[in-house]
Amino acid sequence: MASFHMITTLLFLLTIMLGASNAQLSATFYAKTCPNVSTIVSNVLQQAQGNDIWIFPKIVRLHFHDCFVHGCDASLLLNGTDGEKTATPNLSTEGYEVIDDIKTALEKACPRVVSCADVLALAAQISVSLGGGPKWQVPLGRRDSLTAHREGTGSIPTGHESLANIATLFKSVGLDSTDLVALSGVHTFGRARCAAFMDRLYNFNNITGKTDPTLNATYANTLKQRCPKGGDTKSLIDLDEQSSLTFDNKYFSNLQNRRGLLQTDQELFSTNGAETVAIVNRFASSQSQFFSSFAKAMIKMGNLNPLTGTNGEIRLDCKKVN
Repeated sequence: MASFHMITTLLFLLTIMLGASNAQLSATFYAKTCPNVSTIVSNVLQQAQGNDIWIFPKIVRLHFHDCFVHGCDASLLLNGTDGEKTATPNLSTEGYEVIDDIKTALEKACPRVVSCADVLALAAQISVSLGGGPKWQVPLGRRDSLTAHREGTGSIPTGHESLANIATLFKSVGLDSTDLVALSGVHTFGRARCAAFMDRLYNFNNITGKTDPTLNATYANTLKQRCPKGGDTKSLIDLDEQSSLTFDNKYFSNLQNRRGLLQTDQELFSTNGAETVAIVNRFASSQSQFFSSFAKAMIKMGNLNPLTGTNGEIRLDCKKVN
């Protein structure tokens, strides 16, 4: 039976899905008011990458975590003890200072025009593209929330969820199995803390000493060396051991070889009878199909309950309301 938390989460996400259908976003929203917005965002990101080679996946993760809590409204970016940043699912998020740098550059070029929510959406797309992934036209015109939604952070998927839970979560906001597998493919670049998967190594299904049987034995031993019992759980491990700085489709061949780092990743391929298995196989054999599906899924996710029209505001500083 579904838990009370899961039921309330699904009801909340259903509200998001229904609200998304009324959104009026357009890829040309800033054509007259800030025509160089994409170039400005790209320039700041490329400068940031010179200081932090991992900044692209960090920025994409911020967009994901923002959209899964009351929609894509930049509520994640607000400071404060009651904000989303300090909630458990977001404690490992990074890259906020780069979003601030982008916003500062945009305020100089186009004062009071580009929302922080659109900065996140654009920065995510450009980060994927600069990392070697697909390009797509980002629908724009979001506005920024007036409050954070800390209570909603429980709806952010974790690396420990079952495939059934994740699939239900995604479907409740209008994202199907292809979207789920495609968006999970964002783990083709970036890193995860040992804490995100150590239960697979030492305590799978709460059985002391048990290792997840879907994990390749050689890979499991390597991970145990990198994340020893009693070691630093904040140590970072590449999500894609083959090409963790490049956005490509090697993540899916990792799953086929039982070398997915997170439980939620490996379950896409190792869950008997799941429709996700065929999708993983398709993306592993065709990077172009993965790229196309990923772009479509990112647009759908970016459409989750945006504030438009006169709702919300255009923040001058992404960290606080005006």
